[in-house]
Amino acid sequence: MDEKRTVKTSKMLSRVLRHDPASVGVTLDGAGWVRVDVLLAALARHRRPLSRAELDHVVETNNKRRFAFSDDGLSIRASQGHSVAVDLGLAATVPPPVLYHGTAVHTLEAIFRDGLLPMSRQDVHLSADTGTAVRVGSRHGRPAVLTVDAAAMAAAGHEFRVSANGVWLTDSVAPRYLSRPAGLT
Repeated sequence: MDEKRTVKTSKMLSRVLRHDPASVGVTLDGAGWVRVDVLLAALARHRRPLSRAELDHVVETNNKRRFAFSDDGLSIRASQGHSVAVDLGLAATVPPPVLYHGTAVHTLEAIFRDGLLPMSRQDVHLSADTGTAVRVGSRHGRPAVLTVDAAAMAAAGHEFRVSANGVWLTDSVAPRYLSRPAGLT
């Protein structure tokens, strides 16, 4: 599978497994899983044929590790980022003292007024490093990186979870827990 098809397939799988499973006629279970054979048959019916080997390639080569197979390899789900209601079953985890959020500069005024909100997704996504935050913010315009005082949030009772691909998740982040790291926009 060439790189262009791999990226296109990854984007299509993200849409199906995170936001619109009905677009190909599948239903996610309560934890976001769908059987691989059911997904592949549905994709074929919707003129998006994909072999198991191609699916394996997309999962294995995705640099963001967006997808995960069940332990038995029979089911697949998105690691996080859902706008449809699922419970990934992630345990509350003590976060590192500081986490980061990448956004676009043009959103900063609203964020410092309202905080970080999940918008159409179930959770706010945070990263453990500034490099990832810069890449995320770059998708939406000129990037800005915000520092999240995760230690203070945890001490105040906010819950954090970490997805299989290392993305930190929380319900929201109030403005008082946000700042801009020195040297980063």
